[in-house]
Amino acid sequence: MRLTLHTDYALRTLIYLGVNGERRSSTAEIARAYRISESHLTKVVHKLGQLGLIRTTRGRGGGLRLGRPAAEICLGTVVRATEEDFALVACFSGAACVLTPSCRLQQVLGDALNAFLAVLDQVTLADLIGGSGGAVAQLLGLEAPRTQTPL
Repeated sequence: MRLTLHTDYALRTLIYLGVNGERRSSTAEIARAYRISESHLTKVVHKLGQLGLIRTTRGRGGGLRLGRPAAEICLGTVVRATEEDFALVACFSGAACVLTPSCRLQQVLGDALNAFLAVLDQVTLADLIGGSGGAVAQLLGLEAPRTQTPL
């Protein structure tokens, strides 16, 4: 299984904003830090805003911040909301297969997918940045992490 770039960028954006603390960030700043497409990241930021995971403020002094505390942002929720589908094989999306009447593969892959998501459900953004926030901030060219409070 491979996550889409959309999900990858969403997770990276949340990490950036979580480590950046109270300071507002711009889409351009985040794109530069990760060396990724700003236009693609703009779509990701829009989705994260719709989900309430980030808050966006326009104009002078505006920017992006987390929309809720990092401890309340569950990775499983983010992945489910940003992935287009979880059809690991064609039969997951209703495609015909001659094996369907007696196939056990679909059940095994379904169980594996559920286990994958169950692990992500146990991890919050705070877990990701908690112990390594200073190191991550340094890698991203940010000041030391600060406590994040929602708007």
